[in-house]
Amino acid sequence: MAEYEKLSVGGYLFLNEKDAGLAETELKKIEYLEARIDYSRPERILTVYEKSIHERIFRTPVGFDYLQKLRDYLLEQPEIDPDAIPDIELYCRFSGEGQVHSGKKKKSTKDTEKTKQFFIISFILNILLIIAIAVMFRITLKSPNPNVLNYERAIIDKYAAWEEELTERERIVREKEKELK
Repeated sequence: MAEYEKLSVGGYLFLNEKDAGLAETELKKIEYLEARIDYSRPERILTVYEKSIHERIFRTPVGFDYLQKLRDYLLEQPEIDPDAIPDIELYCRFSGEGQVHSGKKKKSTKDTEKTKQFFIISFILNILLIIAIAVMFRITLKSPNPNVLNYERAIIDKYAAWEEELTERERIVREKEKELK
């Protein structure tokens, strides 16, 4: 029962703690507004009402109840034109696809089969990509041409071969010089 008490706010039982926390926050906003609102000036209440709707300050039934209370008050005021009072905008769906009854959306067997097929195809493609990457690394490492992975070794080997060749030529040139002298 304690679990339900955490999820009950303002007479509404919410599906999760996040929504209940949002409703608690809205209750605090309502208390703040009620402490500062001046009911003797209906035009100010209309401004607060319109701003609350346009800025989506209230998103739970707790906040919508408060907006309805303000709306009813404004409709009773003779100096406020009823056509100037905007409707309360609801940002959720109550029928058709996306309707949630128990907090869990039921998937059809067709959706489940499509998900399984997608998972299998995705898994096979991932395995093939891993194999392709491994083969490319092997080819790159075994290639005699310099590349990103073996350029340092290839350059050092190339310069070492040039150095040996130059040393050999220098030795031959010195031998020839000795013969000429």
